Amino acid sequence: MKNTKLLLAVIMTATFAIAGSAQKMTPKGGDKDKHGCIASAGYTYSVIKDDCIKLFDEKIQLREANPQKSYVSSVVVILSKDKKKAELFLPDVKGSIILNRTMEYMNTSVYKSKKGSYNLNKEKDNYTLKKGKKIIYSI
Repeated sequence: MKNTKLLLAVIMTATFAIAGSAQKMTPKGGDKDKHGCIASAGYTYSVIKDDCIKLFDEKIQLREANPQKSYVSSVVVILSKDKKKAELFLPDVKGSIILNRTMEYMNTSVYKSKKGSYNLNKEKDNYTLKKGKKIIYSI
């Protein structure tokens, strides 16, 4: 009888602990960032578009040039309407990086980050992203 009461007490305590922690969890859609973008729904804030976007819906997606893992990561590039800025969404960087166009000639454009660590080259519909002198992503 004592064992039954003890078992019942343990089960009740565990049930209340689980129910209490479930109430503390963030409800669906409750993970809005400071811009109102809901990450659990796949949205990320874009500075250039000044809106919440789904990265996987964007047209310019570069693939890792020399993958060292069992999977290939990608980078999303968004160009401003006037094509003077490019926004990069890298897998290992929180948020995005804004690049400014530094050169444009015929069908070629070059975009650079402020510190110069990232360079995006666009020739016709081909893109190459370099970090320093090394090509890290391309299409």
